[in-house]
Amino acid sequence: MENTDKYLTTSFYTAVFLILKGYELLGIEKIDSSSRQSTFVFKDTPERAGLLGDFYYAPKNSPKVMVDFRDVVSALKSTKDKLYQQNYER
Repeated sequence: MENTDKYLTTSFYTAVFLILKGYELLGIEKIDSSSRQSTFVFKDTPERAGLLGDFYYAPKNSPKVMVDFRDVVSALKSTKDKLYQQNYER
């Protein structure tokens, strides 16, 4: 069954960018028990595809992807904490 109201990514930095842009992280799912890789699950919106297009392909210093670096540090730390917490709970 396809779940179109969710967006999944295995990219840590894509996940952090979406968090910085206000996307709701619904959860982190381990891909399998033998892998250290996880999938980040977000509530999807129609704007997400365009936003990620900007993230990957916008010119350097584009205002579309600029964020306060202090927010980046905070999002990196909180996402890592959630990821490590998820890895130790299973």
